[in-house]
Amino acid sequence: MQWFEKADRELIWRGRGETLKLVPWGEDSIRVLSVPMGEIQYNDYALLQSAREQSKDIAVHIEEETASLTVGKLTASISMDGWHHYARITFTNQKGEILLQETSPANALALKSRKFEPHIGGDYALTATFDGMDGERIYGMGQYQEEILDWKGCTLELAHRNSQASVPFYISSRGYGFLWHNPAIGEVTFGRNRTSWWAESTRQLDYWVTAGDTPTEISEHYAQATGFVPMMPEYGLGFWQCKLRYWNQEQLLEVAREYHRRGLKVDVIVCDFFHWPKMGDYRFDPEFFPDPAAMVKELKSMGMELMVSVWPQVALTSENYAEMLQQGLLVRAEYGEQVGMRFVEDSMFFDTTNPRARQYVWQKVKQNYYDAGIRIFWLDEAEPEYGTYDFKAYRYHMGSNLQIGNIYPQLYARTFYDGMVAQGQENPVNLLRCAWAGSQRYGALVWSGDIMSRWEDFRRQVCAGLNMGVAGIPWWTTDIGGFHNGNIEDENFRELLIRWFQWGTYCPVMRLHGDRRPGEKVYRSDGTEVLSSGGDNEVWSFGDTAYPILVSYMERREQLRDYVRELMVRAHEHGTPLMRAMWYAFPEDSACDGLRDQYMFGDKYLVAPVLFPGMREREVYLPCGTWKNVDTGEILQGGQCVTVPSPLETIPVLERLYV
Repeated sequence: MQWFEKADRELIWRGRGETLKLVPWGEDSIRVLSVPMGEIQYNDYALLQSAREQSKDIAVHIEEETASLTVGKLTASISMDGWHHYARITFTNQKGEILLQETSPANALALKSRKFEPHIGGDYALTATFDGMDGERIYGMGQYQEEILDWKGCTLELAHRNSQASVPFYISSRGYGFLWHNPAIGEVTFGRNRTSWWAESTRQLDYWVTAGDTPTEISEHYAQATGFVPMMPEYGLGFWQCKLRYWNQEQLLEVAREYHRRGLKVDVIVCDFFHWPKMGDYRFDPEFFPDPAAMVKELKSMGMELMVSVWPQVALTSENYAEMLQQGLLVRAEYGEQVGMRFVEDSMFFDTTNPRARQYVWQKVKQNYYDAGIRIFWLDEAEPEYGTYDFKAYRYHMGSNLQIGNIYPQLYARTFYDGMVAQGQENPVNLLRCAWAGSQRYGALVWSGDIMSRWEDFRRQVCAGLNMGVAGIPWWTTDIGGFHNGNIEDENFRELLIRWFQWGTYCPVMRLHGDRRPGEKVYRSDGTEVLSSGGDNEVWSFGDTAYPILVSYMERREQLRDYVRELMVRAHEHGTPLMRAMWYAFPEDSACDGLRDQYMFGDKYLVAPVLFPGMREREVYLPCGTWKNVDTGEILQGGQCVTVPSPLETIPVLERLYV
């Protein structure tokens, strides 16, 4: 009986209707696909076809009941384990060490590591399980609002929400990377006894494994397989000014002029949401923004780019709604009202999985924003933010939300990236509130969503940023100071904002934003009330103590410009994150494994943010080597924990000295 066959460098196993394929897919990398019946589809959700051609050092070995595929440092072996001749895959590195292994059928238990459960008349629910490995640490997986860096022992929802971005790629301490190449709504548990991936609705199993001697090597393999970020434009290196919301043209310009008068360099200033007549009109409201082109021109004369918020929602009252509904360009509710969100008024999201919808929206944006000189966009609500997150309730051009919903933010980024590239713009970058695997290749700069202005939320962002970098999203930022409920007159909030601002200097992008209190009511000329605005959020808005500290860190960011540019080049060319967890930068130093409150900003700077109120010194672990406190000049020897002073004016930043 023939269980295995070799076809075009692929290893294929067939049994009881299931087809299982192991395919070389990049350097030291293998893609695994399986269907219970029918033919395998090479969906290009995140994995690039070009990576398939980069595979080298390939060997296929077949025996009667065992077979293996080797691609460079990675070998996938299939054994016929159990009474039922069920295929089980084991992944090993070039040393023969087991990296990852599907769970065993366990003989009489007749378990399946690839379990397809049919939806009668439809597709399948899928569970894929792997053995738990003692001592393994799991990093990456995107952005979850948890103060956790190592996901071993945790369960994560595979779905997007406001401030949650599921990017299902992780790097293991055992020396491999794993991508769950499935945009279905689901869940993963990294248990002690087994790792279990679950998709609520899918047609096939699809995952990708790579091996590497260092985390940096694994990151590069992943970027080769899913795409590198374009180079960050120069205006991405400095300080960005933002608030909820500059509600008219003169207000925004006056803030820009004041920064310019004070000699404070701002690279980007932001026009937030509801500058439009109705959601989905994709244009400025002429009452509040009478001359966008003149606004852009004046800002450019001060060295500032204007970033404009665009939402994917289309209100039922929008001038574009009827046409988009008729043309099938909107997400569709499976039943009930055709409403995806109720905020200000009822709306539905445009369908990013529909190429015609992407083209339609871009043409509106081009006509009303791009042609006025705007070259950077804020793509908010990118999850998308369904009002109740009833994932079963919606359907897209590509299929049900349950089956492909997690790809929405990636294709939202692509909507603008493709349009901007078609206009001849090099290296587009746009700010998004969510991402999935592959989003980085469409110039996605992700921020961590509408988080609270609280110390516990601040601490969670450090872990979120580090795990996003591991998950292949090197461009990442937060609302400095948090988004909700920061009162600019509250001394406790002012301390939080100072500490957040200092840390933001050492994030990939430094952006001040928030819905500050007390707010401001906004009215039309006829007295009609419209969406309100938050309080002031400029660096001079937080009192005499805060101002010189914030200015000093704006100036520090400028001093770091050349260094940040080097890090952006590294991310562009190699997929390396700017924010690097200590275990990532020093994988041989076991003392770094559990560190979640300090990190490396590139190779040079160890950053230890102050994450608790009233703290005026903190403990920092220094790996082996020689380190210099950038504020005091003190020289410190590594291989030890040290207590570093952290007065309100500074946070601990240690420069790594090479001798």
